Amino acid sequence: MSVNKRLLGQTQPVRLQLALVIGLGLLAGGLLVAQAYLLSRIISRVFLNGQGLHDVQALLLMLLVVALLRAGLIWSGEVLAQQIAGRIKNELRERLTTHLLALGPNYTRRERSGELATTAVEGIEALDTYFGQYVPHLALAALVPLTILVFVFPLDFLTGLVLLLTAPLIPIFMVLIGRQAEAMTQRQWTGLSRMSAHFLDVLQGLPTLKMLNRSRDQLEIIARISERFGQTTLGVLRVAFLSALVLELVATLSTAVVAVEVGLRLLYGRLIFEQALFVLILAPEFYAPLRSLSARFHTAMSGASAARRIFEILDTPLPLAPPLLCSSAPLLSFAAPPAIHFNDVYYTYESEGLPALNGLSFHLAPGQRVALVGPSGAGKSTVAYLLLRFAEPSQGLITINDQPLAVLDPAAWRTQVAWVPQSPYLFHASVADNIRLARPEASLDQIEWAAGQACAAEFIEALPQGYDTRIGERGARLSGGQAQRLALARAFLRDAPLLILDEATAHLDPEHEACLQEALIRLLHGRTALIIAHRLNTVYSMDQILVMVEGRVVEAGTHASLQQQKGVYQKMVEAYLA
Repeated sequence: MSVNKRLLGQTQPVRLQLALVIGLGLLAGGLLVAQAYLLSRIISRVFLNGQGLHDVQALLLMLLVVALLRAGLIWSGEVLAQQIAGRIKNELRERLTTHLLALGPNYTRRERSGELATTAVEGIEALDTYFGQYVPHLALAALVPLTILVFVFPLDFLTGLVLLLTAPLIPIFMVLIGRQAEAMTQRQWTGLSRMSAHFLDVLQGLPTLKMLNRSRDQLEIIARISERFGQTTLGVLRVAFLSALVLELVATLSTAVVAVEVGLRLLYGRLIFEQALFVLILAPEFYAPLRSLSARFHTAMSGASAARRIFEILDTPLPLAPPLLCSSAPLLSFAAPPAIHFNDVYYTYESEGLPALNGLSFHLAPGQRVALVGPSGAGKSTVAYLLLRFAEPSQGLITINDQPLAVLDPAAWRTQVAWVPQSPYLFHASVADNIRLARPEASLDQIEWAAGQACAAEFIEALPQGYDTRIGERGARLSGGQAQRLALARAFLRDAPLLILDEATAHLDPEHEACLQEALIRLLHGRTALIIAHRLNTVYSMDQILVMVEGRVVEAGTHASLQQQKGVYQKMVEAYLA
């Protein structure tokens, strides 16, 4: 299905309102005919019959009323069209956001966040003209000229025939020029998306670029990208202005043909003055809807170019559970910490050829603290992704209390999990709001308790507005250790039966790390916990340590028992202590 057909399909929920907009435009077209009739009649009486103001006063009042009614209908139609466009944009943006959230980090990690943000914001806004102006005028461009022909043909068959034959010239030229414009507009949108993505990447990596003394190199790169985008935009504008010139020329010449043939017949007495003036007034208005549609065609192409990327995201399939396990999701109710079992689980990322998990099997007993260790790329983070239902196993089975994880409702299941990633995301909001993300209904006292447990209360209270202090996007005003402690405060506030910690003590100085280790002991008590460890000194006290290599567990046991095996784990400890 083409993009334009899919965009028109988005108008189904508002088809009644859209029909009303078209109806208002059609009524305005009918009043235009009445306005032309009254105007031609008034001029004819004054010019030929020598009547005065008193004689045509009633017609002038009628003309004023018709003009006001027509203006009111046009205004009402435009307001309603903008409301329709706003509703469609809101629904489409909500669908896009919901779909992106459902796709999860497994999809967004492969995309550039700047490009996705441009699509969700600028891309949706680019559809405003498409739905608010182009779609209504698409119908009016056909209906209003037909309405005018209905009145012109009985009065002047020759003029009606000229109008009928010249009208298709405008859409023909519009389509011919539009093909080139569409390709150029698509290149313009692609350039904008890439420029936005690169600019955001540079902003996010600016501290690293400054440390490496490479920040100034980006000035030339951004200038080059901006120049290329500017040239593409100018190319689109050249085509737009050229098409406007051609279409205006066609409409003007067609109107001139009508004026010449009407004038000659009027000169030779084959047409009365009032009818000739009526036809001449309507001639430019006959082409006006077509010219209006062509003027909006290029902005509509910009929206269609953005829509291609929007529909591409919406068409991305969600990570689905195995078909045999897709049943009604049972309600979650954990009276005790859950037991988790991975049974011969395989998973391969689409962008990578080798499997991230290669027959992974292990068991977490209720309330057990298990650490995952291994070299980078061993698949530790993939285990967390599968547990959080951001992805589904290619093969194998994950069970929670002997129940397949795939049959549980993902949203309900995630309420039972507290996840602390190594690089937590903090929003440009207050400290309290960032912690409250774990439990939106939490009170300030509960937030302060969680911050105290995470050793974060001291630095929070030292901020200018305390818990009301805005911390900037990604916690720009905080250090890495402070951001990590806020993420840990979320886990304390969540109070979930399952904890997934991805190096919870990262970025902390020794003083705060010792404080947090004590807090973690309290937090882990009576809960099932999976700790993804990068620093081995954090796993010595775990109930069990699983050593992963190439997507599978190669060693399992306590710190002491694994050292006695003198295998992979012992080599990792020696390398860590070296």
